Amino acid sequence: MSQYSSTRKLTSTIKFINHPKIYIILLITAIFTLGYFYASFIGHSVSLTYHLQFSLSQCGETVPPNEVRSTILTAFYDDISPYQDFPPAHLAHLLKPKRLEGWGSKDVVFANLIEKTRPQTILEIGTFLGASATHMANLTRGLKLETQILCLDDFRGWAGFRGNFKSFPIQNGNVMLLQQFMQNVITLNLSETIIPVPFSTSSGLDRLCKLGILADLIEIDAAHDFHSVWDDINRAYRLLRPGGVMFGHDYFNLVDDYGVKRAVDLFAKLHGFKVTTSKQHWIIDVFA
Repeated sequence: MSQYSSTRKLTSTIKFINHPKIYIILLITAIFTLGYFYASFIGHSVSLTYHLQFSLSQCGETVPPNEVRSTILTAFYDDISPYQDFPPAHLAHLLKPKRLEGWGSKDVVFANLIEKTRPQTILEIGTFLGASATHMANLTRGLKLETQILCLDDFRGWAGFRGNFKSFPIQNGNVMLLQQFMQNVITLNLSETIIPVPFSTSSGLDRLCKLGILADLIEIDAAHDFHSVWDDINRAYRLLRPGGVMFGHDYFNLVDDYGVKRAVDLFAKLHGFKVTTSKQHWIIDVFA
């Protein structure tokens, strides 16, 4: 190609680039490109905010504390105490008179919070064998309080449960957690104070909400991953009676990269609450 042809082609290219229409096209392209990335960013932020919110139905009309037990019996047990004629003959030989195991179940936080709130109703989310529930029942009895303790747990353990607790008997695939829990309560003569609510935490909390069951003291100690704890806290919060306190265990647990701590801290931050700790327990006094 001759030098003249090259020069002519370069000149034509420069004229094309400098043409006003080209600037308009480039400007429009840039605007659309920036708009796309901005929309993607905003969309992600909105999506994140949406997933942090709970659009939950309003709870039912509040049940007076002295009617909490009868409401639970009607809703879940056809007005018959689950302790009646317990244990049945075919299960009695599988149970120990008392088998209480737990973690931090007698920490000073229980006595402090019960003394502070003097609760008429306690809701425990995550019970296992009832070590902390029976401890709280004895504390309320010592203060001469007429307290009803609701233990919400599916009583199935967790996916790795059998690896650590092989000694628990199984009948037809059913681990005897609920039955041993009930035996513990009966042995300690606390069946009029403690009642099991054997459902998953999400469905159980939603049902308690619709029934209008509120609690003065709520303990959250079920799963330890962020999403489960986040769900439990938000659903349980609706059931907290004015002047009440919500607390839980394993604040410094390493599971799911401190899943409990992350969920508790985020909840407190979004609502403007302060988190205090007592050993492994976290405490949110939402009405402080």
